[in-house]
Amino acid sequence: MAGSRMKLELTRVVQGRSRLGVLKGLGRTGQHSLEVPGCLLHTHVGTVPHLTQETLHTLSNLTSVTQVTLSNIAEHQEVLEEFKDGFRKFAGLHDTVLYCSLHDPATPCPTGYTTNKTVSVWGSGGRIELTVAKFMALQKTVQPDWYQSMADGETWQNNTSRKRVRKSVDRTLAHLDECLLVHQKSQELEGVEMFGVVEGGDILEERVRSARETAKRPVAGFCLDGLQMGSMDRALRTQLITAVTKELPEDKPRLLQGVGQPDEVLACVEAGVDLFESFFPFQVTERGCALCFSFDISPDPELAVLGLDEERDTAGETQQNGDFNLEDQTQMTSFEINLKDKRYQDDFRPLVEGCGCYCCKNHQRAYLHHLLVTNELLAGVLLMIHNTAHYHAFFGALREALANDKLDLLKRRVLRESGRQT
Repeated sequence: MAGSRMKLELTRVVQGRSRLGVLKGLGRTGQHSLEVPGCLLHTHVGTVPHLTQETLHTLSNLTSVTQVTLSNIAEHQEVLEEFKDGFRKFAGLHDTVLYCSLHDPATPCPTGYTTNKTVSVWGSGGRIELTVAKFMALQKTVQPDWYQSMADGETWQNNTSRKRVRKSVDRTLAHLDECLLVHQKSQELEGVEMFGVVEGGDILEERVRSARETAKRPVAGFCLDGLQMGSMDRALRTQLITAVTKELPEDKPRLLQGVGQPDEVLACVEAGVDLFESFFPFQVTERGCALCFSFDISPDPELAVLGLDEERDTAGETQQNGDFNLEDQTQMTSFEINLKDKRYQDDFRPLVEGCGCYCCKNHQRAYLHHLLVTNELLAGVLLMIHNTAHYHAFFGALREALANDKLDLLKRRVLRESGRQT
């Protein structure tokens, strides 16, 4: 991109169904890197949910890239403009790469407020209408390292017409061209990169058209939008992602928005996705739940002799923990345990045996149950620490499985977990 000092480079490490590598040059200094498949640290209302900067130090190895959304900070534009030093310094996220997206994936947005010239975001004070000029002014104020272009993403609903989907693609491309024009002329955005947004709803032809046209523009990467969990059939989502990624250059990262469940992450990585939003641990925490699923694919010598390694139950229990619905983001999933359940009031085990997070090393399930039923704020802090650490450890296991050609084994482990709960 003209005038840019930063370069996003994806170095392929292995060949095959999935991409494994390192994104180099993240950040204006070019000193940061991010392993892929990777997960961005999600912020909610401009800060990491439930965690202070002090508690973030316990997760210091996980915070190289942080995602903030315009929907959470647009209403504070005047304050940031007066501050002058950007959102990273304003929020105390000093040693992190900052990515700015349009919407908060953990908060559903009303539809029907997009026009040919504007998109809307929602803050605590209500709807905020953004033109390209205001959108780009916000980027200059936030001063991210990379950001998502303005886009019309209101096509994720099942009953969206083909005409509306086509209009969404056209609007998004028009917004991208306008954003690029402003970006390339802006000194304030020198060293900042832009990701183009791929829309198209559930229509294959429009998805492919959007990907092809976006790839022609000088963008640093791609956001795959409108594919949120629960918005469409999983098989169709995988088909669309596979078709889209074939149209995108190999050396530019692909970020998928709105997908976070471990089983869906695995399917999307196989389809060619590099980056995910880590809003899923926040949703689990908000439910008063803890991520508790196995992704350990290291062989157990004793069980290997008996040929039983793939069948072991790491927790020794197979009972399900309440109702769950894989398509409803407000309901608990099969990858978590509901610590409000009375069965945990005298359970003195850590949330996950062997987990090295602060919560698991210092507290028991019974204590978390007590904090939750008494509405103590500490419950959210401890759960968020664990859920974030456990989720990012899953991504570490995913990268290791790819590097050692054990992705199928990891898939069997995780998919088997989705059918039962500890």
